[in-house]
Amino acid sequence: MPHIFVVDDEKNIRDLIKKYLQKEGYRVTLFEEGTNLLKEIDRLKPDLIVLDIMMPGIDGLELCKEIRKNNDIPIIFVSAKDEEVDRIVGLELGGDDYLSKPFSPRELVVRIKNILRRIEKAKNINETIIEIKDVKIHTERRFVEINGKELKLTTKEYDLFEYLAKNKNRPFTRDELIDKIWGYDYIPDNRMIDDLVKRIRKKLKEMNSELGIITVWGYGYRMDG
Repeated sequence: MPHIFVVDDEKNIRDLIKKYLQKEGYRVTLFEEGTNLLKEIDRLKPDLIVLDIMMPGIDGLELCKEIRKNNDIPIIFVSAKDEEVDRIVGLELGGDDYLSKPFSPRELVVRIKNILRRIEKAKNINETIIEIKDVKIHTERRFVEINGKELKLTTKEYDLFEYLAKNKNRPFTRDELIDKIWGYDYIPDNRMIDDLVKRIRKKLKEMNSELGIITVWGYGYRMDG
């Protein structure tokens, strides 16, 4: 069964999340702060982390940075601060999703299921290599290389990158991309797509790649193939 880490300094929040996740059959480990998580992450190997941003000591954003140095485990941020800057910074640091408190535990469960389902689905697909310009995408391993060097992407960055690559030169609206990448029945803030594109573009530029994600003004985005 999938193993979920929940990191929040509020006991009532931790216990509530645990209750709903255990109902779905998940194994849950709770942490009051991030230091112990960093000690246990390699030993327990969680499948996903639910991470509060505002915590004493090492906060959620700093903790995400530490996790991302060695792990690509999916991270869902939760925060009492519903501010755009926190959401953007969280996603830029490698978060895969963001929920503002107070939130519905059922909504959190849905988001967790969607992320884990997409990862599991990708594992069961036979290896396909997509080549566009100087980029190779190994779909089974979810591995991207540019001129032989790894392009490191978070879970959602990879999902978006692969989807656009499989449909190169085809434009998509932000709402279409959200539906494909997050799989929600409702439409969340479509600026989440803008954040992902910004991060991917930055990484492509840092590796001097020829590949680009093009803005289709008044519509959305497409992969320049």
